[in-house]
Formats: sequence, structure tokens, C-alpha cells
Amino acid sequence: MKTDIDIHNHCHFSFDLWLTLIKSHPEFKTKRVELFTSFFTIDKPIDEVAKTVKYYDDLCNTINEVTGGNIDTFEMYLLILGLLDVDVKQLNKEKLEGFYMKSEELFLEYKPVIIFENIKEFFDQIKNEGKTVNILSNTGFIKGRTMRKFLIQEELDQYIDFHIYSDEINISKPNPLIFQEVKNNLKDQNLPMHRVLHIGDNPVADYKGAKDFGFSAHLLKH
Repeated sequence: MKTDIDIHNHCHFSFDLWLTLIKSHPEFKTKRVELFTSFFTIDKPIDEVAKTVKYYDDLCNTINEVTGGNIDTFEMYLLILGLLDVDVKQLNKEKLEGFYMKSEELFLEYKPVIIFENIKEFFDQIKNEGKTVNILSNTGFIKGRTMRKFLIQEELDQYIDFHIYSDEINISKPNPLIFQEVKNNLKDQNLPMHRVLHIGDNPVADYKGAKDFGFSAHLLKH
């Protein structure tokens, strides 16, 4: 992925993750559906499970963007399981956490593909100019705690001054409150808003959300 991101006229860089820096491993979602089906003993065809998972993944993401809130990962599991005729009253939080831990292991085995070209060199350029970086990501099935582990594995965490994930603050882009969190975490609280550049792929959640808040924004197009 080639970019024309303006480094010199900005002092802080806020990055979206999914479809900006990374994309899913081509086998991960299929493996996760298989794990989901076996772990919860779902008596439905695998294709039906896959369609249901995708439906709620897309729907919850849209709800989060429209309302500015955040539907919890475990709530997403329960919605899917309920539609697949699993008796969710027989489940508890420990069972859901057990599945999450297994899905995290799977995620870190079939880890995301970095799609931002020469990402370490780009981050080096930013840091060498004494500038700062954050991650600002809406989450769904994959929580912020797991994304941190992935970024550490990829030796990218060293470049990141702070992380903001929607599941950790119950706010999703384009809600201005999540961009306020970025501002609140800046080392230089007197930095003019337009010197903060948010980079992402979503025209509404990333570009419009950042611009409406007062930040500069760069829309990555695939």
C-alpha cells in the first residue's frame, strides 16, 4: 500500500487498524467458525454458522458506528448462538471467556496480514522527527487486549505512544468522544487540532469522524 501521508505538517498521527494497517489472515475466519461450531456444539451446517457470524459481525459494526457505542464481544456471541438455536441460558461468562481465549490463540496463529507498505520504515520516519503515534480502532470479535499482543509480536508496539480501542471505553468511531480520548492522551495538550492527523479507510468512521471533531484526516483508498 502506497500512501501520500503528509508527515511534515502534522505532529501526531492516529492510525486505524483494520484495512488501514492490517487485514485478516485468509484462513482465520473459516477456522474461527469451525472452532465456534465445535466449542458450543452447534447443530447446524457450517455454512449457516458462517453466514450468521458474518451477519452479526457486520450488523454490530454498523450499530456501533451509528450509535457511537460498543456492543460487547460476548453479547455478539450470544446473539449468534441464540439465532443458531443454542440455549444461551445454559451459558455463563466463564464459558464465553473460554471460547475467547481459544479464539485469541487461533488469531495469533493465523495472524493478520500487514497491508501498509513499509510500515516500520514509515513509523521510523515519524519517530525520528520526534512525533507521536496512536492506534484508534473500533473492535468487534477481536478485543483491544488481543490487538496489543499482536502488535507486540510484530514489533510495532514500540512505535505506538498509546492505544484506544472501542471495547475498552465503550465508545466507537465516529463518536466525537473517542477522538476526544486521542486529544486527552496527547503529550502536548496545546497542540493545535489540525496538527493531529487521523489515518483510516472508513469514509464515515475515520475520515468524517476525525474532520468533524477538528482533526486533520487522511482517507486510505484500496
